[in-house]
Amino acid sequence: MSKCIVAAVAALLTVADMAAAQKEFALSSPDGKLDVRVEVGKTVTYSLSHDGTVILEPSQVSMTLTDGTTYGVDSRFLGRKTRSVNESIKAVNYKKALVEDHFNELTLRFKGFNIIFRAYDEGLAYRFVSLAEGPFKVKSEQAEFVFPGDWNAYVPYVRDYDKDDFSSQFFNSFENTYSHIALSGWDSDRLAFLPLVVEEPHGKKICITEADLLDYPGMYLYNGDAGNVLRGVFAPYPDKVEQGGHNMLQMVVKSRKDYIAEYGKGTSFPWRVVAVSPDDAGLIGNDMVYCLATPPASDADFSWVRPGKVAWEWWNDWNLDGVDFRTGINNDTYKYYIDFASEHGIGYVILDEGWAVNLKADLMQVVPEIDLKMLASYAASKNVGLILWAGYWAFDRDMENVCRYYSDLGIKGFKVDFMDRDDQVMVDFHRRAAETAARYGLMIDFHGTYKPTGLHRTYPNVINYEGVHGLEQMKWSPESVDQVTYDVTIPFIRMVAGPFDYTQGAMRNATRGNYRPVNSEAMSQGTRCRQLAEYVVFESPLNMLCDSPSNYMREPECTDFIASVPTVWDDTEVLCGKLAEYVAVARRSGDVWYLGAMTGWDARDLELDLSFLGEGGYSITLYRDGANADRAARDYVKETVPVPDSRKLKVHMAPGGGFAAVIQKD
Repeated sequence: MSKCIVAAVAALLTVADMAAAQKEFALSSPDGKLDVRVEVGKTVTYSLSHDGTVILEPSQVSMTLTDGTTYGVDSRFLGRKTRSVNESIKAVNYKKALVEDHFNELTLRFKGFNIIFRAYDEGLAYRFVSLAEGPFKVKSEQAEFVFPGDWNAYVPYVRDYDKDDFSSQFFNSFENTYSHIALSGWDSDRLAFLPLVVEEPHGKKICITEADLLDYPGMYLYNGDAGNVLRGVFAPYPDKVEQGGHNMLQMVVKSRKDYIAEYGKGTSFPWRVVAVSPDDAGLIGNDMVYCLATPPASDADFSWVRPGKVAWEWWNDWNLDGVDFRTGINNDTYKYYIDFASEHGIGYVILDEGWAVNLKADLMQVVPEIDLKMLASYAASKNVGLILWAGYWAFDRDMENVCRYYSDLGIKGFKVDFMDRDDQVMVDFHRRAAETAARYGLMIDFHGTYKPTGLHRTYPNVINYEGVHGLEQMKWSPESVDQVTYDVTIPFIRMVAGPFDYTQGAMRNATRGNYRPVNSEAMSQGTRCRQLAEYVVFESPLNMLCDSPSNYMREPECTDFIASVPTVWDDTEVLCGKLAEYVAVARRSGDVWYLGAMTGWDARDLELDLSFLGEGGYSITLYRDGANADRAARDYVKETVPVPDSRKLKVHMAPGGGFAAVIQKD
């Protein structure tokens, strides 16, 4: 046989071996509408369809270690296993009391690792699991999302970075409005943080995020070639860090390693989440991030965690009027806030930045104007708890001692701020902070941080997160910033990941033409009723009252509503909504239903279906935009009327408006 014939036969055998090695696996959601196809050969790819519509074309996944090992490329396939789960999770401090965890699962086993795919009715998730018995480092991860066409997306770009240093984007506050662009219009110089929504041309929505991020860098998305493919990008592991940043309260990364994560042994990596909804409103009810998170330890007791409202001083610049003392960071001011909270049934008062000596990053050094022991005792006598603001590095450098000391003092929690990173070291800080605070009976509100990924399920004392372009931005944002449109966008995108510390409750409200930034006497964009509605629409178990007690006491009807509306819920019904245009949500606590709705800058008439109430007579107390709310944003009407027997409620909203309501059985 000639050498040519031998070579040809060998080539044919190689092709045949490859064909035999190429395996395809199918996975469907419980309702059969979501279809996942996974191909295993030289590489591993997955594709996704929903009710016959292709959502993702074959998208490659892999993970490369520093020793040259690659999970998902030329990997030895060992087999598969499947399972189905249909159970209810008793949720803690969430938007509903019971969460249905219903999925079909496919585990692909390889030498040294597994890949797990889960199909929910609400979307797809996958994760890598390393089986390494010793130390290893992850050099890179390949996470692709290949869309069939040049679809539109709502992109939250990283902002405030050095345009000459691409890696500077790994230091950011995870706050920005959305750029509504085609995938081909992506700014190739910029990363986007998660969650991010892509629009299928016929109305389906795809939200990309991640879950169970405990010890791995967070994922950004990037589209450098302006095509239809979004790719995951991860901050490299910090090398040299220096104390600096805001008031010397941060650790600033000066250089990074050539890998993204390191481990002492095998581990489960975060879930990559692709939530899919046939319509916009379906995204608001998505529970995938909560379901995919690690449950709390079976012997853990978090019954001491108390969600609630917070009287907050920073947004209103410690401004009080009609008092006989100089307001500011001092005992008299905080006793006044405590008295206000107590009189209105508000559970907490926060001491924001300024109570600890500046530039020291030492939470044991308290300014002489503050007597924390006295204030904690005074607050306790009024049935109010105190929460302390803490810069990240001040908290991290002495975490155990700080938690022990202030827990003994009677402090109820910390608002930890200015992390501004999500590399592996910083993600691990969040887990350590949650675990340490839990041991001392302290709640944690993570401000200046990335989106939630389920840590609030693993550690229910993690009561809130920022990672949102919240109302604080109205203290300094120019008139060109459109917060009203942002407000009716985030329920469909950012809220898919979990709750947020938006800090609503402004009593100074402005129409589009009247808004201006005033740092010491800040205002909101949109109507008064919009601010009330946000307490129902937005998920926020620890929820701020951002304005001054003086302003609230001049507005007793609105203050009574804000103070009384719950912050966690037994049930949630998404009534209707269109991304970036309007939203309406109903939530139940006990036997009482609360409604909230908001519109963009277009006036809107909604007819809401209240058939979820069931039989019987109900009355509804409405807070709705007044006849002149388009001119004077604070104009509103409060009225109590019977719920129509038809269960159809018609409400008008002014430009930038909204409404809130309380429904009770007769």
